Amino acid sequence: MIAASAEPDTPSFSPYPWVALCCLLALGSVLVWALDAGYQLAWLSATWRQTPWTLWTAPLLHLSAIHMLGNLMALAALAVLGLVIPLGARAALALFLAWPLSTASLMAWPEVTRYVGLSGLIHASVAIVWLHARQAPVAQRWSPLLLAALLLKLVTEQAWLYPVSFDPYWNINVVAAGHLGGAVVGLVCGAVCLIRLRPSAAS
Repeated sequence: MIAASAEPDTPSFSPYPWVALCCLLALGSVLVWALDAGYQLAWLSATWRQTPWTLWTAPLLHLSAIHMLGNLMALAALAVLGLVIPLGARAALALFLAWPLSTASLMAWPEVTRYVGLSGLIHASVAIVWLHARQAPVAQRWSPLLLAALLLKLVTEQAWLYPVSFDPYWNINVVAAGHLGGAVVGLVCGAVCLIRLRPSAAS
């Protein structure tokens, strides 16, 4: 069990930083697609130290329109959850930190030589949402279902056995290692922001 502040991001905390960051990621993805930026924005294990900005740009790059659309739909759902719970600045900061760190987690997987897409960061977002939902009165009842769904997906994908696999439905290589790494990074960033940035006690 994660020991965190007993006070969730209540309505006194504006949910707009979380929603704004979700919108930024969505708009960035659409812009990168429109500009047809190509793989110079992708994260490459062999050269990322010479191109460190790819820690941020790789999640915005997608392999196909349906790949991007699927991720944008998930991102939209997370933005709505941010309004419902609501998620405040601590959740937004955790997501901001997870943005490059979820990509950086791929360094733990020698099998992953190239990475693009928002899916790793989306898994990080789900972990962050769960951390806050488990403390929010409006979401406590369904927060275990969110955690169960995330764990079931990770266990089904078995990234520790198949870090990269071809998905015929999406017609792309799916980097399950990015999903697992993103979830772990999101959990750590979310917990740190909850613990270290507790609301000040009323005097």
